[in-house]
Amino acid sequence: MRVPAHSVCRAIRDDIVSGVFRRGERLTEEQLAQRYGVSRVPVREALRTLRAEGFVTTRRHAGASVAEPTGREAADLLEIRTLLEPLAAARAARHRTEGHLRVLRGLVRLGRERAAGDGRAGDPRALDAWFHDTLAEASGSPGLIALLTPVRRKIAWMYLVESAHGRSAECWAEHGAIVDAVGRGDAERARTLTALHTERAAGLHRLRGPGAPDGALERPPVRGRPQARGRSAAGTGRAARVGVRGPV
Repeated sequence: MRVPAHSVCRAIRDDIVSGVFRRGERLTEEQLAQRYGVSRVPVREALRTLRAEGFVTTRRHAGASVAEPTGREAADLLEIRTLLEPLAAARAARHRTEGHLRVLRGLVRLGRERAAGDGRAGDPRALDAWFHDTLAEASGSPGLIALLTPVRRKIAWMYLVESAHGRSAECWAEHGAIVDAVGRGDAERARTLTALHTERAAGLHRLRGPGAPDGALERPPVRGRPQARGRSAAGTGRAARVGVRGPV
């Protein structure tokens, strides 16, 4: 059975984001086909898609390799997110379904429970991503979703999220307020709350070091956006300094 190119694309993208393939690393069709147990045809199609998304670059006589984004490109993504996510929340307030609301409220409830616990119950990044993906889906705008989804993927690839004492509980409280506004159909309040949330979250992002999935560099400024307030370090050791401890 032929494996669809979109499945191969997702697998390669996930491995790039997680650091299995490092920035600048060469990607050959033969290597990837062997790794994923597929022919070279879906690999070739997947690499074209990933090139369009900005995860892969191609050079004459050198073939494909993992992209090496600049600090400016990374900063642009955070700024784009602060523009798109409030728009998605405002549209969700107008177009959400009861099914969307049930999922969003369930995620907020689960997120608050985890934030009140010891932080070991599951990956907070996955839960947070599920929340934001659902909020985007509730906008009912395929075009907006198509813009926002790759931005969020690339931010997860380029950045780590710094720990902050109490920030996990605060984030889920902000999520809850956004869902309340969406549930009431209050588009302007949903927009405003989401804008504040993304601005604060931007202040916790730290660029990953080149070719090092667990390294960190200085955070590039998000132009025209205030810095997050009330941040302080939490946890101990390297993982606490650069690891993701709570949602954003």
